Amino acid sequence: MDIDNKLHNYLKITGIINNVFRPQKTLKKTRIKLYNTLALPVLLYGSETWTIKARDARRITAAEMKYMRRTAGYTWTDYKTNEQIAKELKITPILDKLLEYKRNWIQHVNRMPRDGLPRVMKHYSPIGRRNRGRPLKRLLDT
Repeated sequence: MDIDNKLHNYLKITGIINNVFRPQKTLKKTRIKLYNTLALPVLLYGSETWTIKARDARRITAAEMKYMRRTAGYTWTDYKTNEQIAKELKITPILDKLLEYKRNWIQHVNRMPRDGLPRVMKHYSPIGRRNRGRPLKRLLDT
């Protein structure tokens, strides 16, 4: 849910940047600075705790490349790979930045005291078994 909201806001911001700062009239360098300052923090805020699934990774990469292709002056029908565009614009992919954020967060938690709540929660494993099946009707009525 959080990823969907962040991605939605990210797409709105990149759309506004595209409308206000047209790629034909604005330098690539300026558009990348705007992107790094305005759009990227919106998407990456709180991403340290996300569990990224393959579907989420594809959606994030697609959203990033939608903006980057337009900045580089290519359409989706041009035969340019994402890696070629990223190399041309000299940017690091969002997923790499996201993994770096996660690594930094884990290192931060590991430096905390052993009895600190984030560190305790990192190593928490529930004891016992879950209830199976549907809840009893009488429990739902109360």
